[in-house]
Amino acid sequence: MSGTLLKAKYTLIGDRAFYKRVIAILIPIVIQNTFTNAVSFVDNIMIGRIGEIEMSAVATVNQLLFVFNLCIFGGLSGIGIFTAQFAGAKDSAGVRRTVRAKNYLALAMLAIGITVFLAFPETLIKLYIAEDTKPEVAELMMGHALDYIYIMLIGLAPFAISQVYGSTLREEGETKLPMIGGVVAILVNLVLNYILIFGNEGKLPFITFAPMGVAGAAIATVVSRYVEMLLLVIITHTRKNKYPSFVGVYRTAKIPLPLCKDMIIKGSPLLINEFLWSFGQAILLQCYSVRGLECVAAANISSTVLNLFNVVCFSMGSAIAIILGQHLGADEVEEAKSSVWKLFALSIASCLFMSTALALCSKLIPSFYDASEYTRDLAGSMLFIVACTMPIFAFAHAVYFTLRSGGKTLLTFIFDCGFTWGVTIPFAYITAHHTSMGIIPLYLCVQLLDLTKCIVGYFLIKKGIWINRIISD
Repeated sequence: MSGTLLKAKYTLIGDRAFYKRVIAILIPIVIQNTFTNAVSFVDNIMIGRIGEIEMSAVATVNQLLFVFNLCIFGGLSGIGIFTAQFAGAKDSAGVRRTVRAKNYLALAMLAIGITVFLAFPETLIKLYIAEDTKPEVAELMMGHALDYIYIMLIGLAPFAISQVYGSTLREEGETKLPMIGGVVAILVNLVLNYILIFGNEGKLPFITFAPMGVAGAAIATVVSRYVEMLLLVIITHTRKNKYPSFVGVYRTAKIPLPLCKDMIIKGSPLLINEFLWSFGQAILLQCYSVRGLECVAAANISSTVLNLFNVVCFSMGSAIAIILGQHLGADEVEEAKSSVWKLFALSIASCLFMSTALALCSKLIPSFYDASEYTRDLAGSMLFIVACTMPIFAFAHAVYFTLRSGGKTLLTFIFDCGFTWGVTIPFAYITAHHTSMGIIPLYLCVQLLDLTKCIVGYFLIKKGIWINRIISD
């Protein structure tokens, strides 16, 4: 074996201890994300069976709620950088302080999110209804979307609390409990979806549910979120020996001022990044909607299916942030340097396997939807495109989480959100509104733009900019 191959093997392939640690963190996250996205896929099919208008209405609201969800994720991730490093340094008191900070942030985001959604629901939904849509179709879509969003708002609080507890546990390396909570909630959601969307028609003794359509789907989701929240909160506070970082977490509301300032400085770029990035995805969907309501439905099918096939890639991002963050918190710089390219290689290799499977199934999956033939054809083409570009996304995704693990959040913001708003959105908007380019070539070009991020990201990681310990002893 040549020296180059030996060096590549040493750089990209880990030993048994490395993979044992990665798998212990990764597998529970993969299981949870797989269940979540599988149920989202089934939900999507169930709602699609009602009608294409209903599916587009739910897709629109979910895209808006996606902005809120990612704001929660981004804000908690900013604080979570400190949680992971405190966990690596075996500092339970530091972890408790980050839990308090996460709760404060979640409350603030809840207040803002609920206010915006209650004040401007119709204005936000109208952004996704093309101008040439028939008035009766637009009215139906608006009615279904409003029914759905008002119920979903009830589930924002338990979602936020579950994210506080689940993210903290994962950052400490405890991924099993969040997995259990997520899977239980998902099963509850799936059963209730079937009953409430279509009605039980006497299948349950003494209880009869009339078909509730999109409202039933929303109720099922809300109930499942309360189940997940209660399970996480009760178990973490009753099993004190297993979860010592939560013992006494609410005995005081104080957070040391220097730590608070550091979390605001490091965390704010991530919060802003997730808001602007998710809002950017909403703008992209709006750009696609210019080509017709069928494009919204097709893009919704594509994104739902992609999330299912992307579970390993998404989960690898979390594993990268946890492992590298704990190495840096423990001041294990050489271990962090040794792990980073092995984690990248594992992420891309697993993604190649999933992308091949998706490409082979890209034309078959849309046939499960009760949509028009044109919509199914569009969805199949979109799925094939994202399957081919999944490795590009996997690399860029790994860069994002690596930069984040060392607290380089401003650079992360520029790398992710700056590119989205400086390149992707202007290209999509100009192309959609001022050219006659078809939806499929437009969609392909948008996906390929991420190649630029990969090139820039490679040099950032190679230079070692991300290596940074942000906590004090």
